[in-house]
Amino acid sequence: MRLHWSPKSPYVRKVMICAHEVGVADRLELVRSVAAMLKPNARLMQDNPLSKIPTLVLDDGFTLFDSVVICEYLDELGQGTLFPRQGQDKWQALRWHALGDGMLDAAILWRNERERAAALPALMEAFELKMRAALKQLDDEVQALAETPFGIGHVAIGCALGYLDYRFDAFGWRRIAPRVAEWEAELRQRPSFKLTEPIDG
Repeated sequence: MRLHWSPKSPYVRKVMICAHEVGVADRLELVRSVAAMLKPNARLMQDNPLSKIPTLVLDDGFTLFDSVVICEYLDELGQGTLFPRQGQDKWQALRWHALGDGMLDAAILWRNERERAAALPALMEAFELKMRAALKQLDDEVQALAETPFGIGHVAIGCALGYLDYRFDAFGWRRIAPRVAEWEAELRQRPSFKLTEPIDG
């Protein structure tokens, strides 16, 4: 299997964490792919018309995207337990996954706006307000996070927090959500998180 990959993408990181957790990381051929918003990647578009990463190309040529689809495929391939199959556990995992992905979506848009020559103050304030609200919600739910078996929700939230560290260090999210900070300190010790920390280059 070939994975269109970048060491900076938090969505790629989510896929790689899942691959390590379910024991299939060594079955992935990583293809370094640039997916810039303003410069569609012609090679990548042969596998994903949206020119986005991650994109997984299976051995028979069938392609999967986006990250949540790839994560669920890898979980099933590795007979993992990252996606609970039914009941309240399923909906809680998917809810946390949606919150983590939503934080990532907002953070990426926030960063894009920040990098503009003339960032809109109202937009910057809106992104920060949403991020603070999400972090406070997580802080209220951290005991449930800690007591729930590790799953896709933990992966997504961990990637979102890691992206804040990588791109928004000055934001200081740990001051906003100190209980989440304690939980995240343990989460980042998992081998899958250590092996996938974002790097420049």
